[in-house]
Amino acid sequence: MKKGILSFITLLFISISTFANSGVDAILGEWLSQEKDGKITIFKQGDQYFGKISWGKKTGMKDTKNPDEKLRSRDLLGTVILKNFKFTGSAWENGTIYDPNTGKTYDCILKVKDGNKTLDIRGFVGTPMFGRTSTWTRS
Repeated sequence: MKKGILSFITLLFISISTFANSGVDAILGEWLSQEKDGKITIFKQGDQYFGKISWGKKTGMKDTKNPDEKLRSRDLLGTVILKNFKFTGSAWENGTIYDPNTGKTYDCILKVKDGNKTLDIRGFVGTPMFGRTSTWTRS
């Protein structure tokens, strides 16, 4: 009887912890880019989510492709590339992603997959159907 209760309590804690990690804040933390050349830390401000570059394979990289000439000399490390995402129940939407390799900003949808181990980033112009998906892994 005691083993049964202990097993039930253990299972309950595991279920609660899994549910908590699959909810609104499951996206928070550090993610390694698909190319494995950078890490992005996703954080929350109010009810919106943002992501900034927290590590890069090459140090001292500048934002040379930025369309704003004044920002081309800034370090990429610390640059916020994910902006204004809101959780919609199954994804984080209505945000944008900045691609420092091209200097372009795209509409974007973020989805956590594989038990919170991977993050699909769908960047697009106009409609998600005409876009590209990149997969980041939890760091």
